[in-house]
Amino acid sequence: MACERITRAIVRKGEGEGRAIQVVLDPYNPVGSTRHINFTTSKRSLWTTDARKCHVNYVVLDSEWEGEFCRVAESHPRVRAYAKNQSLGLEVPYRYGSEARRYLPDFIVRVDDGREGDDLLNLIVEIKGYRREDAKEKKSTMDAYWVPGVNNLGTYGRWAFAEFTDLYDIQAEFNKVIDGAVSASGE
Repeated sequence: MACERITRAIVRKGEGEGRAIQVVLDPYNPVGSTRHINFTTSKRSLWTTDARKCHVNYVVLDSEWEGEFCRVAESHPRVRAYAKNQSLGLEVPYRYGSEARRYLPDFIVRVDDGREGDDLLNLIVEIKGYRREDAKEKKSTMDAYWVPGVNNLGTYGRWAFAEFTDLYDIQAEFNKVIDGAVSASGE
C-alpha cells in the first residue's frame, strides 16, 4: 500500500507537468444510463424521489445518511439530476495492497456550475461513515486516476468527486463543493 501511495503522489505531481492519465473504458459497456434501470430489492429502506430531479422512482438506501443526501440533492437549486449508482454499472477498479478490487460509488449528480449550455458537471458522491483504510484507497484512486482520466478523455463531460463523512454536515459540505465548482467555472 505504501508503494501505491507513492505512485499516486508521483502521478498527481506529473499531471501538472503535462503528463495525462489515460483512461481505459470497458469495451462492452463504455457508457452507462439510468434509462433501462429495472431491478427488485428486498430492502425496505427507500427514498421516494422527486421526479424533477431523479427519473428513477426510488433510491434504495444503504443508510439513513444516503436518505439525507437525497434530501440535500433534491433541495439544491443547482442540482439538475441525480441517481443512486444502483445497478448502473459504474465501477472503478482500485488496488488495496496486492488485491484488485472494484469500487461502486454511491451517487452521480449532474450540477449546473455556471458553464454555458448543457455543460453540466458530473459529480460522483460517496457517503461514508467510518473510513477504514480501503475507503481512503478508493478516494485516492478517484482523485489521482479516475477523475483525471475521464476528464482527459474529454468525451464524457466534466467529472469531479466528493466524499461526505459526517451526517450532520452533509448539507454544508455539499454546498461548499457546489460553491467551489461554481467559482472554478468563473460564474
